[in-house]
Amino acid sequence: MTERAPLSRKLSAIAESATLKVDAKAKALKAEGKDVISYAAGEPDFATPQFIVDAAAEALADPANYRYTPAPGLPALREAIAAKTLRDSGLEVSPSQVIVTNGGKQSVYQAFQTVVNPGDEVLLPAPYWTTYPEAIRLADGTPVEVFAGADQDYKVTVEQLEAARTERTTVLVFVSPSNPTGSVYTAEETRAIGEWALEHGIWVITDEIYQNLTYEGVKATSIVAAVPEVAGQTILVNGVAKTYAMTGWRVGWMVGPADAIKIAGNLQSHLSSNVNNVAQKAAIAALNGPQTEAEKMREAFDRRRKLIVSELSKIDGLVVPNPLGAFYVYPDVQGLLGRTWGGVTPTTSLELADLILEQAEVAVVPGEAFGPSGYLRLSYALGDDQLLEGVQRLQRLFA
Repeated sequence: MTERAPLSRKLSAIAESATLKVDAKAKALKAEGKDVISYAAGEPDFATPQFIVDAAAEALADPANYRYTPAPGLPALREAIAAKTLRDSGLEVSPSQVIVTNGGKQSVYQAFQTVVNPGDEVLLPAPYWTTYPEAIRLADGTPVEVFAGADQDYKVTVEQLEAARTERTTVLVFVSPSNPTGSVYTAEETRAIGEWALEHGIWVITDEIYQNLTYEGVKATSIVAAVPEVAGQTILVNGVAKTYAMTGWRVGWMVGPADAIKIAGNLQSHLSSNVNNVAQKAAIAALNGPQTEAEKMREAFDRRRKLIVSELSKIDGLVVPNPLGAFYVYPDVQGLLGRTWGGVTPTTSLELADLILEQAEVAVVPGEAFGPSGYLRLSYALGDDQLLEGVQRLQRLFA
């Protein structure tokens, strides 16, 4: 008998999402009765605002939502996204330049598929969200990491980008506010990077999923607002998941130049067709409705941000930059490595994360998921009491 043909080499090389893996491990330990506190998942702990849920319930009663609708999204939602893009990103676009996707991850995947050709190099500032390098490889591109440490507030400079650029560089990933670090580029830093990309004809994929979650009066300046001319070579990806506590509703989108959106739409027509219509109706309500509940959630995140930064900073050996966006803190833990804790001497942040889970029953994501070792990501999108208890466990472990 002839041996079976092999599975896809491309898909076999993909790594599992590290953040979801850690979160799944934490949930499994909880199911076993362990009192695990998890800082792993980037998911608000709030319920979706009731008026959004009500809009979905109303949509359930409309038979029109039981049928196929246009693959790029409901016209009313594309209009609402175009209005949000003007309001928050400073870019005026036609609804025809919008594609509604099954969550932000699909928009990220499609963005790379749209602008990356085999052999292209994609500049990827690190620390980065764990999905980016895999999505780049799925588009037959090569991720080129450009690392900025805690001493730079995890923000890369034009000089670093230029040093990494080659004749094969065609795309830059730009994320502000950042997952995993919570860093926010200033308007001046954003403008400098946008002008550099424009000068060299480099596509920009900018992930703005956290743009409404900023603190201390800081505004997330969109790269297309800082440098309007770069809009012709920029794809914006976004969604309702983080701002409105709608992670499970799976509604994201991509916005870009008409020619790029056309081919991305062709891809989606074969890949997934339209997003769930009820969820799209809910997203319309979220974007067009009152923003008071979203603001209350942002204020709660801000309170938790201050608490976790203050408490983590009490641990000797941690360097804790102050995050001004998203809902993550990304301490430099190199000062804890090579020292013995509870009979274990971790030498990497991966080993340190395992030690923390085993000895303190606290789940954190190691820096290896986002770039170099020596860091941990903690999401503060969890209840205040758990947030404090988890950090106090770390304080006792590393006393």
